[in-house]
Amino acid sequence: MKTERKFPYARITVKQEVSVRRGHPWIYADEITEQSEQIDNGGFVDVFSQKGSYLGTGFYSENSKIRIRLLGNNANETYGDAFFERKAAYAVAYRKDVMKEDLKACRLVHGEADGLPGLTVDRYNNILVTQVESYGTEMHKDVIYAALVSELEKMGESIDGIYERNEGELRKKEGLQQYKGWYGKKHPATTITQIVENGIIYEVDVENGQKTGFFLDQKYNRRAIWKLAEGRSVLDCCTHTGSFALNAAKAGASSVTAMDISESALEMARRNAERNDLHLSFRQGDVFDVLKDLKKEHAHFDFIILDPPAFTKSRKTFHNARNGYRQVNADAMRLLKRGGYLASASCSHFMPKAEFEKMLVDAANDAGVGIRMIEQRGAAPDHPVMMAVPETEYLKFFLLQII
Repeated sequence: MKTERKFPYARITVKQEVSVRRGHPWIYADEITEQSEQIDNGGFVDVFSQKGSYLGTGFYSENSKIRIRLLGNNANETYGDAFFERKAAYAVAYRKDVMKEDLKACRLVHGEADGLPGLTVDRYNNILVTQVESYGTEMHKDVIYAALVSELEKMGESIDGIYERNEGELRKKEGLQQYKGWYGKKHPATTITQIVENGIIYEVDVENGQKTGFFLDQKYNRRAIWKLAEGRSVLDCCTHTGSFALNAAKAGASSVTAMDISESALEMARRNAERNDLHLSFRQGDVFDVLKDLKKEHAHFDFIILDPPAFTKSRKTFHNARNGYRQVNADAMRLLKRGGYLASASCSHFMPKAEFEKMLVDAANDAGVGIRMIEQRGAAPDHPVMMAVPETEYLKFFLLQII
């Protein structure tokens, strides 16, 4: 080795070196050609090229296909507590810049995009909700959590507790225990809190809600529909907490129907509508079935919002998922009046933007309509995209018009 280092080492292929030098932080197990005999699971490991050049240091995960998650490439960095405290401080400072008055309901840490691999931290008013999906990050979470709370307190922001949503399958792949519950002894008496988004009050259940309790990434996309919803009949498919439907009603839609397959989701949407003194109609059913039934009923809408759960969570199911997206979008287009609007979203990074665009064109052909793009959007800025890491650009949100 050209550089004396204190951590175990791993040497990677030329192919993987190119990816690392371009800024991608993941190193796959089958791209490692040589490594130290003893590397602790979750421990630090230095990464070198075939020629011995130091490329960076990261967390080692003996159970994951992503064997190393890089933290940085500063050869002088010691990767002690101060390193993780700085990362936490940078993450909070960035959200202060881009979220402003929305800081009380936002994503504070977005994994690799904040230099903290496998860590998600969402803030819901007085509660932080975390997900840890990296063995190395799990070993340093105490320092990171304390630093996040400290940085918020410096800004006059109060946090009453941290709730861990660590029941995901990725933890199993990392060799980590799956569980959920309060972190530490200090916490509120209830897992239910309230947030305000776009002037709308929501009840958030951090214990039982989807993901960490709410879908924060669509925050400004929900605001973007206001200009199109005003005075129009709106159908919100897969409404969940009713967030898009409530924004449409708040914007002055003439009528809003919120649809979801889950009765519990619709009940939550009802409570949110009552809480905000907004009127919604509700319909329960599977989105594929309901759209077809509405066509049989000769129903038409001025504006339809499609924000379904991810139809694909792996490359193996991509083609079936694409067909699903195509069908549901075509059925929605058939219900729209000429000149009507469609908001169509996909939250899967296995559905690339280019493929999503092609799917929408195919759906329009199936429906026998023309479409034109009004606006392309992604996740809110508290979910930053690393330009060298396509996996971090997962949310597509297109506003279209039927012509």
